[in-house]
Amino acid sequence: MPPDLLSWEGPAIGLLDLDAFFASVEQLDHPEWRGKPLIVGGSAEKRGVVSTASYEARKFGVRSAMPAATARRLCPEAIWTQGHYDRYRQMSALVMEILVDETPRVEQVSIDEAFFDVTPGRYSHESPVAICQRIQRRVAELGVTCSIGIGVNKTVAKIASEREKPQGLTVVLPGTERAFLAPLPVGIMSGVGPATAERLGKMGIKTLGELSRADHDRLAEAFGVNGPRMALRAAGLERSTVAEAAAHEQAKSVSNERTFSQDLRTRDELEAAVLHVSDMVARRLRKKGLKGRTVTLKLKFDVSHVRTAQRALAHETDDAHVIGPFALELLDELWHEGVAVRLVGVGVSGFDGGEEQLALFADDEVSEHRDPALAALERVRDALRDRYGNDAVNYGRDLRFSGRTTGTAPMNKSDF
Repeated sequence: MPPDLLSWEGPAIGLLDLDAFFASVEQLDHPEWRGKPLIVGGSAEKRGVVSTASYEARKFGVRSAMPAATARRLCPEAIWTQGHYDRYRQMSALVMEILVDETPRVEQVSIDEAFFDVTPGRYSHESPVAICQRIQRRVAELGVTCSIGIGVNKTVAKIASEREKPQGLTVVLPGTERAFLAPLPVGIMSGVGPATAERLGKMGIKTLGELSRADHDRLAEAFGVNGPRMALRAAGLERSTVAEAAAHEQAKSVSNERTFSQDLRTRDELEAAVLHVSDMVARRLRKKGLKGRTVTLKLKFDVSHVRTAQRALAHETDDAHVIGPFALELLDELWHEGVAVRLVGVGVSGFDGGEEQLALFADDEVSEHRDPALAALERVRDALRDRYGNDAVNYGRDLRFSGRTTGTAPMNKSDF
């Protein structure tokens, strides 16, 4: 190893990204699929989308979030599976254990990504690069591979992790981050979406180097406080902290969503779907031992049109009979009769355990207090579904959605 890699000075933050993770786990568990194009995703007949494609399938142009029908047309010989998400979570946990074994500062950001801090002198006197190489070897022993980017902050590490795949290790030495970032397009930096990149382009800013040199007052006028922050990140000057792993064991939110093979258009359908998804979220909350005080409703109308609304409760809850009705109250903020909806999502957040808030209106139509009889019923349903499967006991409203979902996993890898 060159001497300059052994004498790292300053922060060393890495980003581990598991390569084509879902597809890699499937090929690990099905040796006969190795070396063949594989797609994990929903049904092409039911408007599903691609969750992950193996590198063999990517050679045909298949990409994550692509409509399944398009992927099938590009790669008709691909093997398809809807996925085994419990298995992916199990493998993800094993990878995170490897990181925590190397450093206590591990911040998991999705099922297949995590930041980690291996700053010399803090927990180890080894070269950060040597630690990253060892992490890659240990992950490979599990049967999957990862790519790692390492630099002085999260922005550099994230971009570096995407530069060489699969099983790449991209090192941006302290002091070289500005030169590394400068020629790259602004859209490669997290937080700069297509709309922001377009606005920057109209300002004559197309590369991170140009963004780093842009006038802060001009950026603030166009983007508010985020404008100057983008410039500092583009210059490699972001100061990042990776929290202790234990501080991230509790979720920030718990959510679920369902994409439907046929659009929902009537209030009756939408209300049933909201209650159906709310029930799934409530069960997840109870399994995690969490109660939250903020309910979020998410509706997706087409590929690019998504709207969300939130409402804070006075009391924390894990009860579907509270979450569902409050989510329904948000429906009119997002939707009106006849508008086609393809995805419904419900989330619960606010697990801080703080003081109960005073309700804004004493005569609220929806009660936030749990009915003891319904709570007992939910405990029985949880026990039966744990033992006999999720479809063992359901409400009648849930039956209408049997076979109507696309089979696609939520594309957002972390909760919304």
